Amino acid sequence: MATVELRFSAQPEHVRTARLVAAAVARRAGVDEAVLDEVRLAVGEACSRAVGLHRTNNIAAPVRVALTEEEKSFSIEVGDEVPVPDSSAAGARSASEAGPGAVDLDADGEDDMGLAVISGLVDDLRVTGGPGGGAILMSWPTSSAVVMP
Repeated sequence: MATVELRFSAQPEHVRTARLVAAAVARRAGVDEAVLDEVRLAVGEACSRAVGLHRTNNIAAPVRVALTEEEKSFSIEVGDEVPVPDSSAAGARSASEAGPGAVDLDADGEDDMGLAVISGLVDDLRVTGGPGGGAILMSWPTSSAVVMP
């Protein structure tokens, strides 16, 4: 399992770099060429969301992106440092409890529009949150996961 880690200051101009790195690593990991645009868009949305959360909450910590190549899948985790109180843990930042791709559009409005876009691009999506911050976990199959007939 190989992992590429990227950390960047919460500035919108760094989101493009994260998108380019994600696409390059996904290509190398064996993600189908037809899916690379979805990877790029999903990472852009997730990173933009994290940047917005950091800027809105005056968090100086960097946005974290981990790109992991496994035997049959490629996953990306975009993390932020914005704490989620226990009372809202059942909301949009923990949509994974409602099942893959579930998004609560009533919780934070604009924040959740980004999650809705991501859920349309990624089949395997988990959104988590807690006192230490939140994370969006996305994964795609690689060409080694495809069984030839």
